Amino acid sequence: MSEVKISAEPRTEFGKGGARRTRRAGKVPAVLYGHGEKPRHIALPAREFAAAIRHGGMTQVFNIEISDGSAALALPKAIQRDPIKDTFDHVDLLVVRRGEKVTVDIPVQLTGEAARETLVMHESTTLSVLADATKLPEHLEASIEGREAGSHVTAADVTLPAGVELAADPGLIIAVITVAQAQAVEAAGGEEAAEEPAAAAAEA
Repeated sequence: MSEVKISAEPRTEFGKGGARRTRRAGKVPAVLYGHGEKPRHIALPAREFAAAIRHGGMTQVFNIEISDGSAALALPKAIQRDPIKDTFDHVDLLVVRRGEKVTVDIPVQLTGEAARETLVMHESTTLSVLADATKLPEHLEASIEGREAGSHVTAADVTLPAGVELAADPGLIIAVITVAQAQAVEAAGGEEAAEEPAAAAAEA
């Protein structure tokens, strides 16, 4: 994941009123913390921040240049959104250092195709891993190629890039392969049909 340079300004207004004024100015209220440093309240340009998050999500590394002359590398830790306006209300940013390993949740994508007449149920869409804060993968992959109904994909089956370690339980279920619903209904219908003649014969 490449770094995104973004400018920021120190915030001097706090509370709901200050946050509203920050947002009206086209900026996102944010707090920058970590490594024992005193939390810093900053404002990020909303448009640039939104574009970076759309591309990199929660694994996007920001190279933040603050107008007071300071700078920091940071990862999004928590994002509060307005679901109606589709805007960002507030962002928590975690300060990181180059070469430092952090535990993050990475999206998991399933590759390949399971056996015919099966249904794939995605149980966990992300996986917790330990990796260099500045070299986080955009996503992880797990193959379901040829998997039969009744099988499942666990965290241990996910392909991890070099330098990435599994932080989650290896037995965590990522996906379950089941019989397609139409097939299950047909099978149940066949069983009922087979039971009817048997019941009739027993009555006779």
